[in-house]
Amino acid sequence: MNGDPLDNLDRRILHLLQIDARGASDTNIADETDVTGTTIHNRIQQLEEKGIITGYNPELDYEQAGYPMQVLFICSTELSRRSEMAAEALEVRGVVNVREMLSGEENLHIEVVAESTSEIEESTNQLDDLGLRIVSSNILAEEHIQPWNHFHQEFAGEDADTPEEIGSTEE
Repeated sequence: MNGDPLDNLDRRILHLLQIDARGASDTNIADETDVTGTTIHNRIQQLEEKGIITGYNPELDYEQAGYPMQVLFICSTELSRRSEMAAEALEVRGVVNVREMLSGEENLHIEVVAESTSEIEESTNQLDDLGLRIVSSNILAEEHIQPWNHFHQEFAGEDADTPEEIGSTEE
């Protein structure tokens, strides 16, 4: 990992972790990349230390877990307070995700899950009490997520024959 933040092996590791972080052992990833499990372990540790890998979170089906209401609130706050308000919004009951938009009026997107409309109302009131202006709210019907496949584009496997072509130097 010299100069470039990611080489092809790092990209391959990230892609495989995005597909199945829970089931992807160092050994499984090593088998897919033709390097040793020790190399994979060291690379993952480096990616974590550099802050590229920031966590391993399960994808949840909130409806199956008993929280059928998922609402996306589009909010507005002063740009100078956006990060502070995002942190405060995370403390509101039911908030599971806050996204800060780079600019614009609708600069905080807040996802809330709840068991009932009364709980959504409670979250709405708490967001309002923070001083956020709720521009709109939308009930989420479905969410579709996939790994960012651009990590996958440059790695080898189909084309490479050697660890060097994969971007690896055995560690």
